[in-house]
Amino acid sequence: MTEMLNGSDFRGISVHNFSDKILEQVVHFHVMKLDGGFFLWVGSAPVLSNLAVSMSSRYDSMPLSTLVMGDPSNTAANSLAQRLAKRTQKQVFVSYSLPMTDSSLSLLVENRIKKELELHPENF
Repeated sequence: MTEMLNGSDFRGISVHNFSDKILEQVVHFHVMKLDGGFFLWVGSAPVLSNLAVSMSSRYDSMPLSTLVMGDPSNTAANSLAQRLAKRTQKQVFVSYSLPMTDSSLSLLVENRIKKELELHPENF
């Protein structure tokens, strides 16, 4: 559905959910496609413990990124948002609500997101 909002096309918000078992832990992914970007929540329980945003900049090859809320010592949401913004060239909001006990979990989670991006690019 496309409608005009302030003279520009507005496609609304679409939602895409998927889950996977990664290192014996069920991880849920929730994607809300926005006009010009997307919000990605990753977690195993319904908690919004942090929120980061990242977007491309014409002044730097690496996208700008900042933590909007959460513990600044946990950089998982920030760095994931930055890498996804670079890959998609969109504004990306990320909430990463998984424990940082295993670094291989983060890598496997990111690989699962990349796989979903390849399989269903229309959802991002």
